Amino acid sequence: MAATAKRDYYEVLGVTRSATFEEIKKAYRKKAIQFHPDKNPGDKEAEEKFKEAAEAYEILSDEQKRAKYDKYGHAAPGGFGGQAGGFSMDDIFSQFGDIFGGHFGGGFGGFGGQRGPGLNRGSDLRVKVKLTLKDIASGVEKKIM
Repeated sequence: MAATAKRDYYEVLGVTRSATFEEIKKAYRKKAIQFHPDKNPGDKEAEEKFKEAAEAYEILSDEQKRAKYDKYGHAAPGGFGGQAGGFSMDDIFSQFGDIFGGHFGGGFGGFGGQRGPGLNRGSDLRVKVKLTLKDIASGVEKKIM
């Protein structure tokens, strides 16, 4: 975002102040898909909107940060734990595991690893599994030991 004043996070996501977590999640998902850098290559404005939506979701999806934002706005004392305004693309992509159900495992700059409220991410695991084209096409279940 430019050096101008930040937009209201509820306005960024297009939700009301009384929005539920599910409404916020749905609105963020819509914005993330619309402005994702892969869908808008080279479009700096879309990239900024993508980052802005991710920042808004980061604050509004966390009960404590949202309460602090609702009370003080962007001028909250002590900020929001270093999150607001200092996003990297990894911070943004880390949100997709929760939003999209963890279906982006590993291949997109930090996608994957579902994290719900209060859960910490564990170590990453890699497992090699041999599959035939028939397995892939028809679907197969394999036990990993």
